[in-house]
Amino acid sequence: MQKRVLVAMSGGVDSSVAALLLQRQGYEVAGATFELFDGCSEDNTGDARRVCERLGIPHFVFDYRERFSKGVLDYFIHGYQNGETPNPCIACNKTIKFGAFSEDAERLGFDFISTGHYAGVRFDRQSGQFWLLRSQQERKDQSYVLYHLSQEQLSRLLLPIDRYSKAEVREIAAQAGLPVFSKSDSQDICFVPDGDYAGFITRYTGEIPQEGDYLDDNGTVIGRHKGVLYYTIGQRRGLGIALGVKRTVSHLDPVSNTVTLSDDSAVYTDRLFADDLRMTDDSTPERPFPCTAKIRYAHRPASATVHPLGNGSVQVQFAQPQRAVTKGQAVFFFEGGRGLGGGTIR
Repeated sequence: MQKRVLVAMSGGVDSSVAALLLQRQGYEVAGATFELFDGCSEDNTGDARRVCERLGIPHFVFDYRERFSKGVLDYFIHGYQNGETPNPCIACNKTIKFGAFSEDAERLGFDFISTGHYAGVRFDRQSGQFWLLRSQQERKDQSYVLYHLSQEQLSRLLLPIDRYSKAEVREIAAQAGLPVFSKSDSQDICFVPDGDYAGFITRYTGEIPQEGDYLDDNGTVIGRHKGVLYYTIGQRRGLGIALGVKRTVSHLDPVSNTVTLSDDSAVYTDRLFADDLRMTDDSTPERPFPCTAKIRYAHRPASATVHPLGNGSVQVQFAQPQRAVTKGQAVFFFEGGRGLGGGTIR
């Protein structure tokens, strides 16, 4: 019996080629595009629809605005307001792609879902488990934002584009006559296309960021900042203050509305704490285990040991100090090419 797969189609070339490849592999394919927030680009929906028409497959549009607002936008805003630097892409994957979308796909009778992520899924016969794999395209690897997937979710996920480079993906799209073959990649968070997070939060909440004090390591006031929302740990540019020496944001305190500036050495640490632990094999670790870890999407992987603390919390001890461990970001554990899991840095 022909297996059915519903592809999350953003209107970009990656998800479009994912649908094409799955169709060529013999699946019964349909595409789905999400309405996530008011003002969401109609061009993307139109592009996805045109690709589906070219492939001769059904196209669905799902209205997830309410769930996106509560599960992603509110989380994003709350994080920044509390001096954290949240990762909305991970929240969106949890809430939308592997939450609402997965539920709708199952409701409509689809056996699998698919996305255009650069990562892999493989069933390991020896362990009897599905493995999350880091991408074969090292520079495009997106396994970091999928660390939270469970065995059930991995068992129903198809990621067909990972064996191809971006240039090859575009060539496949061009040869198939897909109208998005030359469409540029999105570089910013979808709901903040200009990268102005503080401006977005101000417009969304109606609350104006309040100026506050810059402090040095001794707690002495050394200047004024334009609002905690504008800063993140490790930031060195855009501080708007001349001190005669280079300074780095080392601490944010939204309660006192202060930003501490220090020498760059102050933002290096060899340990972090994380909660909301999720392991891809659905286990609850009870003993320390070695791994390689990433503390943000673009972070260079580093050797570490994870120490379980109970209640979904861990301490991660690095072999070497890491720069700008930031609350709200995710830490991702892997071993070789296999993703093990991760959690939220606190």
